[in-house]
Amino acid sequence: MNFDIDDEQRNFADHARTFFSDQAGPEHARALLDGEVSGPAPGRELLDELGFSSLTIPEEAGGVGAELLNMALVAEQAGRQLAAPSLATAARATVLLEGHDELLGKVASGEIAVAVLDGPLEESRPSLDVRTATHFLALDGDDALVLGTGTVLDAEEIDPTRGIGRVRLTSHEVAATGMAERWERASQVACVIIAAESLGAAERVVELSLEHAKQRETFGRVIGSYQSVKHALVDNWVGVNQLRSLVWWAAWAADHAPDQLPVAASAAKAYAASTFEVACETLIHTLGAIGFTWEHDAHLYWRRAKVDRLLLGSESDHLIRVAEASLLSA
Repeated sequence: MNFDIDDEQRNFADHARTFFSDQAGPEHARALLDGEVSGPAPGRELLDELGFSSLTIPEEAGGVGAELLNMALVAEQAGRQLAAPSLATAARATVLLEGHDELLGKVASGEIAVAVLDGPLEESRPSLDVRTATHFLALDGDDALVLGTGTVLDAEEIDPTRGIGRVRLTSHEVAATGMAERWERASQVACVIIAAESLGAAERVVELSLEHAKQRETFGRVIGSYQSVKHALVDNWVGVNQLRSLVWWAAWAADHAPDQLPVAASAAKAYAASTFEVACETLIHTLGAIGFTWEHDAHLYWRRAKVDRLLLGSESDHLIRVAEASLLSA
């Protein structure tokens, strides 16, 4: 089976790369962390305006009607620049609101800004993109999907570009029932997009390591010529390309082989966690002393890696799911 992307998708990815390079980047993530700006870049409004957040929303509901693979390609470019909010939030909300065209239309137009909460309604667990949301989707019990408003509880953030916080709903109404299976599918789709964002960020981190290794000299040689450095960088590069295969497979499975999605999504999410984190550690070690400073961008990517590895389940959680599924199918 061919998992490569076509020329139209490549052009689409190139357009997204240019957009996020212009509208986001580590410098904005640093300003957000320092409190110099109030919101993430490029922000919900611009993502809504260009249709990136509504890529998987059906055309009849005001969206683009594209497949998840297209969103994964955009998410990869967003990850390179530590852009926010996460497209995983948009993808997850689209699955949960499937069939509710009026609500989806409000999401696509930016009339309401939705985040998805995990955990109890009284006080959610730390959830993604809640700080820029006007409305929240949550699962009440094991069955009912609710939509409501709430209060974001203050907490210090490791990576403010992720907009993570706990939420206490102040009002809500039931939007749909019988949602247990769809809730799980929406979480799997979100895992694919988070893995795609981690892919883009990890690739950028490897590039930064390579750039430094080719320039920095010790004892009359560039450090990239030493085996301990070059082997680590090659391992990182291989890891990024293996992750790309997993992300594309999982995104393809979401639309064409839903029975493969649970394993594919967990495999991509688990491998993204380790690949991204190891790439960040290699960058810091390759940089040496400057890698531990506030001024270098390395810690911005490291922060994202530390947060992303725990979103929607840890690496261990997803490896267990892959193992269980493999044993059941054996």
